[in-house]
Amino acid sequence: EKGFEVAAGVDRAGETYAGFPLFPHFEGLPAADVLIDFSRPDALPEILAFCRSRRLPAVLCTTGYTDVELASIHKASQEIPLLRSANMSLGVHVLEQMMALACKVLGEGYDIEIVERHHRMKADSPSGTALMLYDTARREMGGGIKPVYGRYGRMEQRQPGDVGIHAVRGGSMTGEHEVGFYGEGEQLLLIHRAENRSLFAQGALKAGRFLAGKPAGLYSMRDVVAQMLA
Repeated sequence: EKGFEVAAGVDRAGETYAGFPLFPHFEGLPAADVLIDFSRPDALPEILAFCRSRRLPAVLCTTGYTDVELASIHKASQEIPLLRSANMSLGVHVLEQMMALACKVLGEGYDIEIVERHHRMKADSPSGTALMLYDTARREMGGGIKPVYGRYGRMEQRQPGDVGIHAVRGGSMTGEHEVGFYGEGEQLLLIHRAENRSLFAQGALKAGRFLAGKPAGLYSMRDVVAQMLA
């Protein structure tokens, strides 16, 4: 529907439900313009090896990477174009830009809290998107802030520079991220709710179209949004 053709998919379980060829591994895959990955962090070495061998751009949508895995992505991006994002929703990245503006204007005198809510099956906590939003605050406000993951066992008042990060898990909710700026006499709440997972696929396709033909480098959805604004 978006003008793409799926060349093939990789599924180690050997499922056959897709309307395109599925392979249990990366050997023998047909030619393609871009790879889109929604899987698990432990699949990363095989994915990067395959993409480097084919000089194939890749959109990496998986979350939960370790520092070692992130370093391998940075290294591979010196040879091939890679786009990594903790959240493929365009709306989330508009939220991030709004948060960046709020940090510049309100950051010094307001307390920042980040709350993320997801379905009971989500494994990583806090979500990659919550960590991305914290990184936005750190980038816009410089040093002097630090993450506080919940407050269980803390017998002290909120400290200057604390940014609370909280995770909620339950039911079947797709995902929600809330950034709160709490000041003296007012509050600003920025909220994004994902109502179904199709929006992540739509964002990944936009990222794939953006990435095809790009030079080697590490890109993000921020670059996709910037191109749309331009």
